[in-house]
Amino acid sequence: MASTERIRTVGRVWRSVALLYALLIFVSWPCAVAGKKKLYIGALFPMSGGWPGGQACLPAAQMALDLVNNRTDILPDYELELIHYDSMCDPGEATKLLYDLLYTEPIKIVLMPGCSSVSTLVAEAARMWNLIVFSYGSSSPALSNRQRFPTFFRTHPSATLHNPTRVRLFQKWGWTKIATIQQTTEVFTSTLDDLEERVKEAGIEISVRQSFLTDPAVAVKNLKRQDARIIVGLFYETEARKVFCEVFKEKLYGKKYVWFLIGWYADNWFKIKDPAINCTVENMTEAVEGHVTTEIVMLNPETVRGASNLTSQEFLAQLMSRLGGKNPEETGGFQEAPLAYDAVWALALALNRTVAPLRAKGWALEDFNYNNKEITAEIYRALNTSSFEGVSGHVVFDAQGSRMAWTLIEQLQGGSYKKIGYYDSTKGNLSWYGNDKWIGKKNQNSQPYLNNMTAVGCVLALAAVFPLGIDGLHIQRSQFPVVCQFRLWLLGLGFSLAYGSMFTKIWWVHTVFTKKDEKKEKRKHLEPWKLYATVAVLLAIDVLSLLIWQIMDPLHITVEKFTKEAPKEDLDVLIQPLLEHCSSEKMNTWLGVVYGYKGLLLLLGIFLAYETKSISTEKINDHRAVGMAIYNVAVLCMITAPVTMILSSQQDASFAFASLAIIFSVYITLVVLFVPKIRRLITRGEWQSEQQDTLKTGSSTNNNDEEKSRQLERENRELQKIIQEKEERVTELRNQLAQRQALRSRRRPSVPNQNQNHSVPSSHAEPPSYSPATDKQSLPPSFSNSSDLYQGEGKLSRNNCHNSRLPLLYK
Repeated sequence: MASTERIRTVGRVWRSVALLYALLIFVSWPCAVAGKKKLYIGALFPMSGGWPGGQACLPAAQMALDLVNNRTDILPDYELELIHYDSMCDPGEATKLLYDLLYTEPIKIVLMPGCSSVSTLVAEAARMWNLIVFSYGSSSPALSNRQRFPTFFRTHPSATLHNPTRVRLFQKWGWTKIATIQQTTEVFTSTLDDLEERVKEAGIEISVRQSFLTDPAVAVKNLKRQDARIIVGLFYETEARKVFCEVFKEKLYGKKYVWFLIGWYADNWFKIKDPAINCTVENMTEAVEGHVTTEIVMLNPETVRGASNLTSQEFLAQLMSRLGGKNPEETGGFQEAPLAYDAVWALALALNRTVAPLRAKGWALEDFNYNNKEITAEIYRALNTSSFEGVSGHVVFDAQGSRMAWTLIEQLQGGSYKKIGYYDSTKGNLSWYGNDKWIGKKNQNSQPYLNNMTAVGCVLALAAVFPLGIDGLHIQRSQFPVVCQFRLWLLGLGFSLAYGSMFTKIWWVHTVFTKKDEKKEKRKHLEPWKLYATVAVLLAIDVLSLLIWQIMDPLHITVEKFTKEAPKEDLDVLIQPLLEHCSSEKMNTWLGVVYGYKGLLLLLGIFLAYETKSISTEKINDHRAVGMAIYNVAVLCMITAPVTMILSSQQDASFAFASLAIIFSVYITLVVLFVPKIRRLITRGEWQSEQQDTLKTGSSTNNNDEEKSRQLERENRELQKIIQEKEERVTELRNQLAQRQALRSRRRPSVPNQNQNHSVPSSHAEPPSYSPATDKQSLPPSFSNSSDLYQGEGKLSRNNCHNSRLPLLYK
């Protein structure tokens, strides 16, 4: 019995101990939680709107917060908590949310906005509350202004970081004229202003600059009207779909055009169904094919474990897990997610570095309020000196608080983006993944096949020099007719290929750029095969004429006898000088036909070269060099032909003059056309001939004046048509107004006029608030039947209108 009692006593003791232990745990748990003080971050994540970056950036930021809060070496006494709202990338909505963040407990130690338009609003206002603003998705160059935004930092580099890359690409591919189209927002306007300064320094002209607010239709039409080819587009993703729907309608795409876009759109942005456009996915895919994007390197390409102890690939795997299997291409902000992740880490590391300095001053992070400048200054200093490896690469900020990074160059090929190179703007290094022949078919602009024909023709013409110097001393008499044919065919075919290809370029430039206004749109359809066909026609004419000549009246050897001469020595002999010629029965007739035909081509070539000297076109961008070569060939040929006929009996002089004329014309042509290309190929690694260095004369510097003048004339006529339509509409409205006034005047006699000769007694005057039932004061200002005002006894007449009713009549 005693043992049983002892057992019961022991059990009661153990139960008491267990209860006490549980009570201690319960009491100490809230104390442990209370020991980690919370610091609140006010964030704006755009889940929709122009840039729905919050769809991926919010999960990335939350993932970073979880890791930071679980670390014992980073803010061990604090816990970071995110209070976030959807700004919809709308400054108006952001204003309301900013008010809620600032005037609703708890106090936020940092603000984290997303897109540039929202960050501009938040960062400009935040200094009034001594708040640091840390953005993960803002690229506006305007945010780099330290006077305007003194507490602003961002892990997304400034959009101006794209511009050095663009300018470098323009220079590499030899483009000296570009066009731009932008959405009218501060981020894109400031980016374009910076681009304009950079291209001006590089000697590149922005020939067309278009902008739009919501509807890009007119801007895209203006790009087509002004024959824009190299186009830089600056707009948000939603507007990008509108732009390229219009691009498809205007056929402003294909191999003749190169579009440069921003690279932070979703990978399938052009495939997303948008009710704001009326183009199919197939239409959009066709229009965007081949465009180039420049984007900041946002994911570390190297396998490096940084501050978060994650590699970039491990980060992507965890992010995909948080997204729940969503398609990255359909998730806004997926590319910028590493920036949001590193933004949280940069903030946490900076806050961690402020703990000791603040403690030394008797402060703590939890003491922060909107009037405490000292804590804000410490956070600013810590962020300004941040430097760590993140999943987006090395994180470091410049003096304006902007991230410094490399630029990635991609091109849409076959419906998907392909990496083609990187650019380091700090060092000016441009590195490629491989061959860059994919871009724009630039080399086609000088029509290299025609240049090849010119070179072949020059070789044939040079080869004709050798048969010209052969006579009966070197070959047998029976072989001399063959040499004669060689002379004729080599010179004929050489001229047709060399001069014919140059003449073809000038002919087509003149044809397509000096047409009447109603036919100018056809210049968009100049295809290379038309050029080759023209050369083929000229060559066929020569071949046919030479065949007819050879068949009907072939060349043969003729001997010209001169006066017998006595030698100096008295040998009792006379010498008979003989000169062998290549001739035919109707030689003068054939030469007249050939010289007449070739002469007309030479004269026409000179005229066309002069007419097109001030035209600028990217279809045949070396036509000025061709014009210079035509001048050279024409002058030498027109001098050589009559001189050689005069000197035909002086074989040495005739051969010297003809051969030197051929050699000079050939080499001058080759130098003018090919030496600038070779020089650029050697010095810059480029095969470019648009602005030949040897032809930078006064006319070439103003080469597009005439074209611009014609464009302005055409636009003026279009505006005149619009004005005429408006004037016709105004005239129509005036007629309607006159008819209405006439109708009113006809109805006035029907109004009783017994009140016209006396006034209403003051005792019976209506008060201002009086409103009889017959007065239709509930009607809107634009009456459906204005004649009702003049009908019936209760209606208003000219002289019984009360002052209270006058506003109704004249609204």
